[in-house]
Formats: sequence, C-alpha cells, structure tokens
Amino acid sequence: MFTGIITDIGEVVARDGGRFTIACRYPAESIAIGASIACSGCCLTVTGLAPHRNDRAAFTVDVSNETLSLTTLANWQPGTRINLERSLKLGDELGGHMVSGHVDGLARIQTIRPDGDSMRYSFEVPAEFARFVARKGSVALDGTSLTVNEVAGNSFGVNLIPHTLGVTTWGAAKEGQTVNFEVDLMARYVARLGETSP
Repeated sequence: MFTGIITDIGEVVARDGGRFTIACRYPAESIAIGASIACSGCCLTVTGLAPHRNDRAAFTVDVSNETLSLTTLANWQPGTRINLERSLKLGDELGGHMVSGHVDGLARIQTIRPDGDSMRYSFEVPAEFARFVARKGSVALDGTSLTVNEVAGNSFGVNLIPHTLGVTTWGAAKEGQTVNFEVDLMARYVARLGETSP
C-alpha cells in the first residue's frame, strides 16, 4: 500500500521490452529484491539492482503486457522521469490517502492554468470511471494523491501547490498528456456495495 506522497523522481535509464531499469536517489542498501515501489502510480516489484552513474542507485522491474496496455508505461523510454514512492511500513504517517498502486486507466490533461501561486489542472477520464470521482474526494494521478476541486461529467479539476510541482514530475506536464489514474479505494467499494445491495 502507498499514500500518494511522492518521495523521489526516478529516471528510466534502460528498457528491454517489459524490463525497465530505473535510477533513483534511494540508498541502494535500502532497496530489497521483492520490494514494492510505486512508479508513477504503478505498484511494481523490484527484481534486481544495477549500478548507475553519479553513484545513484538503480533497480529493475518487470512489467506485464496487461500493465503496459492499461498505463503510460508502454511509452516509457530512457530519459523518462517518473514519480516514485516506497511502500508503507507499520507506523508510517498516512499523509495522502490509501493508494493500492493498481492503475485503473488513463486520464488526459485537458487544461493547465495558473491559479494564484498554484496551478489548476483539469482532466478527462473514461466515462466508466466518472462515478468514482467526487468533489473533495481523492484520486491518484501518476501516483500523486490529489483532492478533487470540481466535477463536471467525466471531467474534474485539481490544484497543485508549488511544493508538489517542485518535487514531482507535474511541473513538466503538458496539456493533452495522459497520466495514470487510480480511483479512491473507498469510492470503489462503496460503488460495489451499491451494485450488490438488495
């Protein structure tokens, strides 16, 4: 499990089909084989460690065709920068919301506009996911826990503060870009309960 609070920006340094090598600033000795790391919102398993330039650690992950078909990972190439988050440990602060790292699909950035010191982003999601998005609810976009400000049909908006823009990949995001989208776990289960109620 994760919280959607990004702790590093990684970089894809190699790709061989579904195997990616990702450089990061985490200490190499702290990365265990078999550990889970959320990579732009996708929960991936560390399958190996690799040396990298500038004394940065690097780890490898293997990605299934299912994940490649549902996420932005299909487009990752060497040089792609990604949001990273280590999995929760007992006693860690839950600063965002509960995020599983199981991406539901893609959201498209419609607009990016200044809003005071922040930036306001609007997104469009596939119609089947719209019912899971609620004003003042939570979503995970490229692994980042964000609060929904407004909803209209299958579009919604969020604000990103300068800190978030500086410590994630969001500062370089562009209109028209797609990002990984995960609905809130509580919204998913509430909707499921509604479907099965007598």
